[in-house]
Amino acid sequence: MLPNPIFLNVHMYGVMIGIGLLLCFLVLFKFFKVKGIQQEFTDFVFYNGVVSIAVGFGAAAVFQALYNYIENPEAGFHFTGGITFIGGLIGGAACFLIIYFIFRKKYTSRLIDVLSIIPSCILIAHGFGRIGCFFAGCCHGIETDSFLGVKFPELENPVYPTQLYEAIFLFIMFAICSYLVIKKDYKHNLSLYLITYGIFRFLIEFIRGDERGEFLKIMSPSQFWSVLMVILGVALFFILEKQFQARKAVVAEGAEAGEVAEQSSKAVKASRAEEVEAVTSKVESENTEGEKEKLQEEQNATTQPASEEEEKIETKQNKSKKI
Repeated sequence: MLPNPIFLNVHMYGVMIGIGLLLCFLVLFKFFKVKGIQQEFTDFVFYNGVVSIAVGFGAAAVFQALYNYIENPEAGFHFTGGITFIGGLIGGAACFLIIYFIFRKKYTSRLIDVLSIIPSCILIAHGFGRIGCFFAGCCHGIETDSFLGVKFPELENPVYPTQLYEAIFLFIMFAICSYLVIKKDYKHNLSLYLITYGIFRFLIEFIRGDERGEFLKIMSPSQFWSVLMVILGVALFFILEKQFQARKAVVAEGAEAGEVAEQSSKAVKASRAEEVEAVTSKVESENTEGEKEKLQEEQNATTQPASEEEEKIETKQNKSKKI
């Protein structure tokens, strides 16, 4: 664990967050390119993602401050520096969707075309973020005397390294989702992500030992949102299936129209080529006839003086014979 700065004021937590975000956008650009997504739309998703991530970090801090206030209203509402991932996910997703629906008409590509790629981007970033939590010593588990326990400098006893458990889970899900979207063209990665992460997060909360505030008495804040994630994931599976089919029909219709337009364009080009060839042949024919007439005139002009001379000589010879 490296809770202290590694140099200047740079912590390993921040370094891991930075690596996660960098890989997140590298995955985005790579997968979008593999799927043949419009470059302008790729750039739009990138810039929208940057803004949404910034808003997400703010939302994560607001949610955590809210949980702390609910748990202890006497302390007042204030920011403690803590953040919660699911709160950030909610805020970031809301911001992304708002910006998307404002500017979507400028692009031919649609969010549904890349919806199965987004979970891979989130998973890789979140996985490195959890490694950052391990280095910082936050988001740890409850105390344990098993061989799985890890001793953090600021804690008295070993605890479950829940940060690493979650990081491993996230990297496995990243590999699965990436395989499905690239190799199998699977469309329901978002539902898969929401359901699997919701279940995992709900369960791992039972061995979380850090202070996370309060939302409902019967469960932790993250468990409440995890239940909603699972419900949303199941609902989106059926809702998006219809949207995927509709989008597939639109894309197929557009491709068919493009083929018809291309064939029509080829026919027009062929017709124009034939017309040009006919005109060229006609001009060449006219030029050939004109050249022949000109040559004939030149030949006539050459032979005419010779004939006149012959007539003169013949006349002189006749006169001589008479004499």
